[in-house]
Order: sequence, then structure tokens, then C-alpha cells
Amino acid sequence: MKEIMAFIRRHKVPETKKAFEDAGYPALTIQSVEGRGKQGGIGGWAAEVDPELNMVKDSGLGDDTKFNWIPKRLLSIVVQDDEVEEVVDVIIKANQTGHMGDGKIFVIPLKEVVRVRTGETGKEAVV
Repeated sequence: MKEIMAFIRRHKVPETKKAFEDAGYPALTIQSVEGRGKQGGIGGWAAEVDPELNMVKDSGLGDDTKFNWIPKRLLSIVVQDDEVEEVVDVIIKANQTGHMGDGKIFVIPLKEVVRVRTGETGKEAVV
């Protein structure tokens, strides 16, 4: 089994949820997170940026405002090994715009999964 974690743009959540449902993956966890990539945050177009986030004026040559932390959504889903490629493709198709900030996907092996209610383990705990 694998856990797939995807960091995506906030406004892409409804489209991504629909894509998961259409592909037969209704179980999903979504969290609100903030972060930034190697670009150090973005300014300018930043339609997805919350005004109350930490903003700093560029101390360099211009008056551009730079956002240190960008609000994103973290999606987490647990799938069988043979479903990883399909789920990653679903995420990419729903979120790829070709612009910086489209997100990242991490695939993590799971050693064990236990359903608390029944004590089931492994595949039975996920299905």
C-alpha cells in the first residue's frame, strides 16, 4: 500500500474531488496548509493568496510585494500499489496548468494500516 500526498492550489479542490470520485476514489483527506517552493513565495498575480498572510516589501529595486507563505491544500489518499499510477494521473490532470505553483505529489510506502473500529489490518482496513 502507498499513501499519496499532493499539495495543490486551493481553487483546484472541487475539480480534484470530482476527478477522484469519477475515477472511483471517494475516500480522501484534505487539509489547509501554507508553504512555498524554491521560488520563496510569489507576488503579482497571486489570486490565491490570503490578505492576512505575512507579506513583506521587496527591499531590493522595486515596490513588489512578496508573499512568504502561499496557502495550499494537502490531499492524502491511501491506495493499493497497483493504483498509484492511476491516482497520480488523476491528480495531474485535475491540477496541471503549466504555471509555477501547480503543486507536488509524494508517494510514500505504508508499513501497516489498521482500522480502529474493527481491528482489521492491511488491505481490508482500507477498502
